[in-house]
Amino acid sequence: MSVATTASEPDTKPAGLRASILQRLIVRPELGAFIGALVVFLFFSIITDKFFSALGVSNWLDDASTLGIMAVAVALLMIGGEFDLSAGVMTASTALVTALLAVNAGWNVWLALAVSLVFALAVGALNGWVVMRTGLPSFIVTLGTFLALQGLNLGVTRWITGTVQVSGIRGAGGYQSAGWVFASTTNIGDAHIQASVVWWIVLTVLAGIVLVRTRFGNWIFAVGGSLPSARAVGVPAARTKILLFMTTAFAGWVVGACNLLRFSSVQANQGVGLEFQYIIAAVIGGCLLTGGFGSVVGAALGALTFGMARQGIVFAGWNSDWFMLFLGVLLLAAVLVNTAFKKRAERVRR
Repeated sequence: MSVATTASEPDTKPAGLRASILQRLIVRPELGAFIGALVVFLFFSIITDKFFSALGVSNWLDDASTLGIMAVAVALLMIGGEFDLSAGVMTASTALVTALLAVNAGWNVWLALAVSLVFALAVGALNGWVVMRTGLPSFIVTLGTFLALQGLNLGVTRWITGTVQVSGIRGAGGYQSAGWVFASTTNIGDAHIQASVVWWIVLTVLAGIVLVRTRFGNWIFAVGGSLPSARAVGVPAARTKILLFMTTAFAGWVVGACNLLRFSSVQANQGVGLEFQYIIAAVIGGCLLTGGFGSVVGAALGALTFGMARQGIVFAGWNSDWFMLFLGVLLLAAVLVNTAFKKRAERVRR
């Protein structure tokens, strides 16, 4: 009697590689931001009826949108291992260039926007070039840019207009079409969705694709994780970081255009101090201050948490001073959670 035996195929996959869906989920940098946004959403939806109404949703999306546009760009830069303290004042600088050319020089709004875009990209490229050329910390370089732009904004605006404000862009040529692109409102039922919300979503999707689906995205993680190692394997580190600084400046131009064309005026001191909110939103979204780890989707969720908390406090009738307490607790929790998630991700990859 013959006995046929069939040998079972050996399991060649190491157990460590068969990570469960839960394990894969846990190592995602945006998980903490998603949970935080969900908790804030549920909390204010329960304690106030207005929060989840059409008006409420419109308000907190609008509040989060310009912050989200900047947070996504700042997140890319932080993953690349750098900071840009001039990001906040850049929103005012680009808006002032556009407004002065359109209102005081009589240019078409689109031409003025093109010049302000070139100005923003040039400043971003200069920031990146100085950082890479000198090896100075980007904190120091962009702090200098922040102070220089703030001085230019105040000095030039007062010199030309006699005040620190430029207004009246509604009468400039090209305002209608430019306003439709940057400041129109879409009504969905009773909700009024601003164009800045659309910009926020589109830029988040594009940045997410670039970060996780392209070679440039790999370069961003590489230069942020270990600059010497990235250079050793041929990553164009200088070009990558300069482009990241230019991306942050571009986001500042978009936000400046949205604000200028929506409110038809700009203050010379606008945007000062907001750079820290952009960094906080990126950190809440999963970015580490040390670079090499993070997510643009998480940064967008961090900005959404910002907007929901700020408007939720208003709808609940609380004193807005409580927002700063909320912000401090949220930032500390985000840093602790992000550090824990990075360690967990490193263990899973081993």
